[in-house]
Amino acid sequence: MIPLTLAEVAEITGGVLHHADGSERVTAGVEFDSRKIAEGGLFVALPGERVDGHSFAAAAVAAGASGVLAAREVDAPSVIVPREAEGVTGTGSVALSGDTDGSGAAVLAALGKLARAVVQRLSRTSLTVVGLTGSSGKTSTKDLIAQLLEPLGPTIAPPGSFNNELGHPWTALRADASTRHLVLELSARGMGHIAELAAIAPPRIGAVLNVGSAHVGEFGSRERIATAKGELVEALPAADDGGVAVLNVDDPLVAAMRERTAARVVPVGTAEQAEIRATDIRLDEQARPSFQLHTPEGSAEVTLPLSGEHQVSNALVAAAVALELGGDVAEIAERLSGVTRRSERRMEVVTSGDGVTVLNDSYNANPESVRAALKALAAMSEHRRAAGGRSWAVLGVMAELGEAATAAHDEIGRLAVRLNIDRLVVVGEEAAAMHRGACLEGSWGRESVLVPDADAAIELLREELSGQDVLLVKASKIAELWRVADAVLESPFVRDGDSA
Repeated sequence: MIPLTLAEVAEITGGVLHHADGSERVTAGVEFDSRKIAEGGLFVALPGERVDGHSFAAAAVAAGASGVLAAREVDAPSVIVPREAEGVTGTGSVALSGDTDGSGAAVLAALGKLARAVVQRLSRTSLTVVGLTGSSGKTSTKDLIAQLLEPLGPTIAPPGSFNNELGHPWTALRADASTRHLVLELSARGMGHIAELAAIAPPRIGAVLNVGSAHVGEFGSRERIATAKGELVEALPAADDGGVAVLNVDDPLVAAMRERTAARVVPVGTAEQAEIRATDIRLDEQARPSFQLHTPEGSAEVTLPLSGEHQVSNALVAAAVALELGGDVAEIAERLSGVTRRSERRMEVVTSGDGVTVLNDSYNANPESVRAALKALAAMSEHRRAAGGRSWAVLGVMAELGEAATAAHDEIGRLAVRLNIDRLVVVGEEAAAMHRGACLEGSWGRESVLVPDADAAIELLREELSGQDVLLVKASKIAELWRVADAVLESPFVRDGDSA
């Protein structure tokens, strides 16, 4: 964060000084957890379901904070912002849970104003903001973009999927005068959310990965989801002012967004019209793709160390962004071939001491991401069958699908059968349509089974899983199916005599 006095913070946010003369200098980033405050940081007092950050204001200052951003008076040097702050809807926001009096919305709105002011100052000199959205793959692609840009200059990106009304300004305020690239995810649970986030940290480069069914329960249709995702390209500057929209033209709803932006469009994908294109895609025994990367500046071979053919489109978006910011084709291909997985529980492939290969993609789930994961599992299992290994899919509920939920779960169960997955374990009554779909598609006997919870799935696997098997674990976060993956990886797990 660039250095600011509390007086400047008050001016930017429309707040008033309290227990402060305004000369106190904020020289580090913002934090909403008083245990993580850095010397010279700004503590953000937010209400929560269990505790209220206002109660920890004095402790944060004692730990080194220069001041507090708050919505009511606290016993510490602070800026008190008005409760009537506008600009944060709070709809679907994790950050605003427990906000019964509007103090959280007020502080978040003030934090957004602070982030916007800092980003605007930095953007006048050397900072480029890259915004990314899509129904699935945002976090993995954000991690790829960051790794390609880091050799080109200091780069800031959020940890994990910290992409909501709190994570967005929190990440933006990590940028300082040395930062060259700020890479941000933009998520939405309603119309206008992406536009609000884009206003906090206006992007010069915006990328849209796909339009799927995630949150269709809130939006009502994929077309409305596309309308929301397209708010990112509408927020970009015109081409003459350096605006660039990177669009995955393999998705028709994304390709149509070229009509909604004045920025220069860079189409990516496998289609002929893609400017950044992949051909000759192959998968190895862990479903890691290799492909030929084609760009207007030349071509190069890429071998991604990440599992899933869907990672190719993620890599193309990352390559397009890096090319726009001065990357060389050969260097980009080399870096893509050496990337690491930075966010946990996303297509994480680990082999247990018993010889079971676990594909842990349990962070979250929607129909598109589950289909991609099942296809990766099917590709991996082809290499295991010769050694007697079986493919297992432990799947749970895909949340927030509204009226489409039953049909979507049914289709996933049918797809598992069509992909010749050996065993399907459906966890929880909310996902029962997956089991019914598998049975109707032709599953028989114990090929598909419905169990009540994660503990029951663990016990079933403990009894029947064998060494050389490959196991996919995937569901929405509420199912907590990562417990299944963690249990299997705690050796010994498989039955005696069945380990590799």
